[in-house]
Amino acid sequence: MSSSMGSLRIICFAFGLIALLAQVDADNAANVTVNAAPTSGRVMPDSLFGVFFEEINRAGDGGLWAELVQNRGFEAGGRHAPSWIVPWGRVGDDESVFIATELNSPFQHNKVALRIDALCDRDCPFGGVGVFNPGNGGMNIVKGKKYNIEFHAKASRKVDLTVAFVSSDGTKVLATHSISIHGSKWNKYKLHLKALDSDVKGMLYLTMTKKATIWLDQVSAMPQDTYKGHGYRIDLFEKILALKPQFLRFPGGCYVEGELMSNAFRWKETVGPWEERPGHYNDPWSYWSDDALGYLEYLQLAEDLRAKPVWVINSGNSVDQGVDTTLIAPFVQEMLDSIEFARGNTNSTWGSLRAKMGHPESFDLKYIAVGNEDCGHANYNGNYLKFYNAIKQYYPDIQVINNCDFSGYRPGPDQPADLYDFHTYQVPKVMFAQNHQFDNAPRSGPKVFVSEYAVTDPLVNKNGTVIGAVSEAAFLVGVERNSDVVEMASYAPLFGYLNQLQWRPNAIFFNASESYGIPSYWMQTFFIDSNGATLLDTNVATGANIVASAIRYVNKDDNQNYIKIKVVNFQDVSANISITLNGVNPYTISGKRKTVLTGNPYDSNSLDNPTKIIPQVLSFDAPGTPMTVKLDPYSLTSFDYLDHSASRPGGRKVNLSKKNLHL
Repeated sequence: MSSSMGSLRIICFAFGLIALLAQVDADNAANVTVNAAPTSGRVMPDSLFGVFFEEINRAGDGGLWAELVQNRGFEAGGRHAPSWIVPWGRVGDDESVFIATELNSPFQHNKVALRIDALCDRDCPFGGVGVFNPGNGGMNIVKGKKYNIEFHAKASRKVDLTVAFVSSDGTKVLATHSISIHGSKWNKYKLHLKALDSDVKGMLYLTMTKKATIWLDQVSAMPQDTYKGHGYRIDLFEKILALKPQFLRFPGGCYVEGELMSNAFRWKETVGPWEERPGHYNDPWSYWSDDALGYLEYLQLAEDLRAKPVWVINSGNSVDQGVDTTLIAPFVQEMLDSIEFARGNTNSTWGSLRAKMGHPESFDLKYIAVGNEDCGHANYNGNYLKFYNAIKQYYPDIQVINNCDFSGYRPGPDQPADLYDFHTYQVPKVMFAQNHQFDNAPRSGPKVFVSEYAVTDPLVNKNGTVIGAVSEAAFLVGVERNSDVVEMASYAPLFGYLNQLQWRPNAIFFNASESYGIPSYWMQTFFIDSNGATLLDTNVATGANIVASAIRYVNKDDNQNYIKIKVVNFQDVSANISITLNGVNPYTISGKRKTVLTGNPYDSNSLDNPTKIIPQVLSFDAPGTPMTVKLDPYSLTSFDYLDHSASRPGGRKVNLSKKNLHL
């Protein structure tokens, strides 16, 4: 090869490299232009972002519901005798104690009770004989805290029963109290325990030291410090509250359906005194639910969160079975009764029960979803129409949600609905692409309820990742852009108990004593201010892996007007963007804060490092408009501008000089 030819090839290569680098640079750059004029934009629904709670992964029973005892009524093994009573265990050996279930409970709907025969007398082992309950992987007993203990019991003769919290290894008593059980008739006993020591995996012991027979049923141990005394575990409740959800969809999910109709969620069996609730087997997720977290408690949860309840009813379908439309009338009546329970006055049949349970005021129930993922069932459309027509006849203000996905077509007159349900579980690349999912959805007819969305990637970290959260943010930017047709959206699932997971990831992981949010949880905090905000017209020029949105909102904490711009960079390199705000005087806006969620693509949080990936909040002085900034790889970044063009509270004008605005 001649030197001249070699030089020519080097020159060609150099020009090619320059062109390639220029193309790469173009791909990593974008111009974001926002029309921020005060009169521009479109108001988004005030219920745009909320939460979905399903009884999965022990989210409620053993999780948000703070009850420490698992299988408190001994019903989990079925209504038989003898039966399986796990996780209850025996204290003592074969020679000192005999334990069996019997069908002699005082409660009509849960007849199983536990019989304990103390066979020893003066020779009982130290600490006595009886039973223990470890809770759901351990009871978090905290020194100085108080616990309410309740149970029903009867005895063959007067005998002292010791009720105690004991350490996980059985060697240390954390709290103890002795109570006299007497009489052959069932009585309810109540006592309080104050912990003198701590153990995150404590156990509840019920023991005696003299020969006698005791029958037990409906044993409960609840911390006194639940949220407002309503029974919710405080750290888990506060994590939901921090998202400021505008709606709460409950209680499922497949939990509503059951694998079999016999295991479907039946709301009437979850109201009234907790001792009288029979509980049921949660067969989609393979564990027993005592149903202490029942219909009233879900409605109360929504009220405490200041969120609108979205009640998902059974449509006459389970995962594997279905009720024919000719036989659906009793299910329709059960649904109407549930509305009366939530909204009826205290003189109504079901409204009076709500009042008797301590909530005379009605709940603001305005949304009902008919079924969950039932559109494929042969009888769904027929059943749905029966539910829909009944709701509209008696409660025309209630919004009815259909299970069928209408995003690609307009439903016919045989499918009336106010909203339709849309679920999406995708790998990150597909989730990012779904930023455009609703761009071409019909603009008339039912609105969209994205009740379940999440990145689920079985080939990578299943505990929630940065790349997953960033791609979900891009999807939600699309939800904002299409909020003229999308009315509501919620992540799924919400909770996962680390020792008993049926699904991953979950927005919040927890054990008996700790909890943390995954990157997707923190991603949702970027969208809190979007509820009821004004969506501003936003254009992104170039940058195929960059999406953005902008809103104008009033911060409820300081009552000031803000402009928020959110930008997603879905690529493994940084990106330079130029942000231009049109329609505003640059001297009337100033940078307030910049918030960034980023990290290595497959990084996640854990109990050992719960804040590894969380939003980083920085102050910034906007240098004017346009503003050039650099985005981190795989990142979600928001810029909040304070808009000084509006009056402060009380009408006092701000000083709009360039000096005061730091521009």
